[in-house]
Amino acid sequence: MSKKVVLAFSGGLDTSISVSWLKKKHNLDVITTIVDIGQDENFDEIEKKAYSIGASKHYTIDAKQEFINNYIFSAIKSNALYQNKYPLATALGRPLIAYKLIEIANQENTKIFSHGCTGKGNDQARFDITLRSVMPDAKIIAPVRDENMSRDEEIQYAKDFNVSIEKKSQYSIDENLWGRSIEGGILEDSFEEPPKDIYKWVDVDSSLADKYIEIDFNNGIPVSIDGIADSLEMITHLNDVAGKYGIGVVDHIEDRLMGIKSREIYEAPAATVLIEAHKDLEKLVLTRNELEIKSLLEQKWSWMIYSGLFVDPLVKAIDSFINKTQERVNGTVRLKLKSNSLTVVGRKSENSIYDQNLSSYSSSSDFNQTYSKGFIEIWGLQSKFNEGETK
Repeated sequence: MSKKVVLAFSGGLDTSISVSWLKKKHNLDVITTIVDIGQDENFDEIEKKAYSIGASKHYTIDAKQEFINNYIFSAIKSNALYQNKYPLATALGRPLIAYKLIEIANQENTKIFSHGCTGKGNDQARFDITLRSVMPDAKIIAPVRDENMSRDEEIQYAKDFNVSIEKKSQYSIDENLWGRSIEGGILEDSFEEPPKDIYKWVDVDSSLADKYIEIDFNNGIPVSIDGIADSLEMITHLNDVAGKYGIGVVDHIEDRLMGIKSREIYEAPAATVLIEAHKDLEKLVLTRNELEIKSLLEQKWSWMIYSGLFVDPLVKAIDSFINKTQERVNGTVRLKLKSNSLTVVGRKSENSIYDQNLSSYSSSSDFNQTYSKGFIEIWGLQSKFNEGETK
């Protein structure tokens, strides 16, 4: 009886040829698994394809709510933007997929896994590290990486062994609830403006009238958007509404984990709006010192997730700090959507440390300006002495 392998399956070229490769070269029964985290796919058709190209069993797992609760909400609380640009959509989804592969492997009594990652990208680290952190003796087979296969060689292999592959665009595209990434093709020319037809969520020619939206947060998590309280509906609603206003495009020269620079295009309307609103509310309720340290930890958190280290103890330690700060991140943020732009126009919170009586320039202000003279004398002492020494 052949051993079993659990393959992370999308139905694309990489994972389709992997089914044949695993069967022919490794004599394995291939159990294909696709995890629904919000990608716009026909999962019934993907299942049919898996069986048609040789899978012995197929699983489709709906993990959208888990993705929101355990991954997206953490990203919002962490204002997660890799290199201050990328909202980490694909990076957040990969460890969740890996965990689901492990659940299937335990169910099927195997420790052999496979994925279609290349040796150039980041996803190989995200899958491998998560799998081996949970199951240290896992065996991982990545046909495209292991055989150093080029795209052309993959296509030729599919032809040689009659592996059905759909004609795809020139771009490599990944999609989930938190964002959509597009790379490859003419986008590899870093000076070339992206053609409009690559966009699916964002109307880059938007000319809609201005619109206001309000987002309520509790413990740093969005709990209502324009009266919508269901978390899945909130995110899909924002992707739709903000996308129609041309909001959420990121054109980014990115440093991959493997040291390669790549040109990436992202569509992330909901992520763009929610992170901007959350960051603004934090300014109202957190102290200057908290904001300073949190911003440093946010950068580290984003780097760790991007680099496949979701299970690293440091991530959990940063989470503990961030979750503590979020206890006061409660309130409402009002935003104005204009064509191709987003502005926070108001915010309020019961935990606000903004005091209008102190900051006001009117006669009603409680701030005694005479105190400032002595403060400044002390505050600038070392600068004053230093300047004196240089003369």
